[in-house]
Amino acid sequence: MTLTEPSDIRIGITGGSGFIGSHVVDRMVAAGYAVTVLDVHPSHRSDVVYRHVDVLDLAEVVEATRDCQVVFHLAGVSDASDALARPVAAVQVNIAGTSNVFEASRRNGVRRTVLASTAWVYAGAHGEVPIDEEAPFHLPGAGHIYTSSKITSELIAHNYLELYGTPFTILRYGDAYGPRMSEEFVIPRFVRQALNGEAISVHGDGSQFRNYVSVEDLADAHVLALSGDAENEVFNLKGPEPITIRRVAEMIHAMLGIPFTVEFGELSPGDYAGRVISGEKAKRVLGWEAQTSFADGLRRYVDWYSQTMSHDASA
Repeated sequence: MTLTEPSDIRIGITGGSGFIGSHVVDRMVAAGYAVTVLDVHPSHRSDVVYRHVDVLDLAEVVEATRDCQVVFHLAGVSDASDALARPVAAVQVNIAGTSNVFEASRRNGVRRTVLASTAWVYAGAHGEVPIDEEAPFHLPGAGHIYTSSKITSELIAHNYLELYGTPFTILRYGDAYGPRMSEEFVIPRFVRQALNGEAISVHGDGSQFRNYVSVEDLADAHVLALSGDAENEVFNLKGPEPITIRRVAEMIHAMLGIPFTVEFGELSPGDYAGRVISGEKAKRVLGWEAQTSFADGLRRYVDWYSQTMSHDASA
């Protein structure tokens, strides 16, 4: 069932006030869709409908999505460090929250529920590299509460299709970066530490890598995921190349052109070492692949961050 004609389609976006969600909102509005932001925080835009929704409140989710034909479920704990520090809260939000969204979709006859997942699910995957969406998981290898909560969320999506006929699309994100990202994530933390003249602190030896993807590129994929060909399918949304954490620090050093040191410490428990994943399916089915090189995207982010901080300081 195609949903690419914006007329008469209202799209609800849980977590639509967050980092990735706000960019998805921008893309959906630009594509002509009527958008409802479902979040505990108001939207950054005044031209969308905003409804205060806690995904842990089933009645709230059901009521707020009654007029939605599509629901993008992006709300959740997305910071692995936060999940490590507060595992019970991460499980509640990521698993119970997903269950509530799919139950609301079932009750309201939502035509597609799109679940935000992560490339971290491949931590325990087996198979030839690059690993694709069909790779089997070795569950003891998941390694992290965050990873396990996202694998479970994917299982819930499959269960709701099998048991109740609720259609889904699952998007496994690489690590998104760009304007509005949380200050606690690696790239903003490195930039902030460098600009403040502090040593950049790297967990482990920095050899762990990420499939960094520009948030603007990632948001584009969400519009394409409304295609009928994407129904009940899973897609990897990866960046152009794997990037080690050490390389991120080195590139920030080169871009800022200011002296600072890099300090290496203990590796965080369960930290994702990185896996080389395939983006072939998204390219073949959705016609999507990341267009922004990490160097260009990082430069744009550093410029945005510097301008934003400069503006805030002068305000």
